Amino acid sequence: MSLIGIVQKGWESVGAGEFDTLVNDYVEEMVFIMPGQSNVLKGRSAFRTALDNLGQILPPGFEITGLRHMQGGSEVISIINWKSNKVHDSQLTVLFKFTDEKITEERWFIDTNQWLSAF
Repeated sequence: MSLIGIVQKGWESVGAGEFDTLVNDYVEEMVFIMPGQSNVLKGRSAFRTALDNLGQILPPGFEITGLRHMQGGSEVISIINWKSNKVHDSQLTVLFKFTDEKITEERWFIDTNQWLSAF
């Protein structure tokens, strides 16, 4: 499967609430860097646990309205159009770094002030 295919399958797994399927595409020592770039989860098990609280991590009414991907070497970027109850239209970017078709790092890039105002 292509790296973009792995990322797309991951977004579909998130949408379906299939978090165990999602984390199978990450290495055990993966790193997840959350909005604000200061909160870091290390390890697939910590990431999986955080997914159980996804509803508290995302702004109320969060909805993905558009999704596209770009690949460069062993990295894929997802560009996400989104909205929520308090934000009517915005974008964020997620960087996925791969080694041997497994995700080693996921890093979110967002307007932190806007994200916080969405809660």
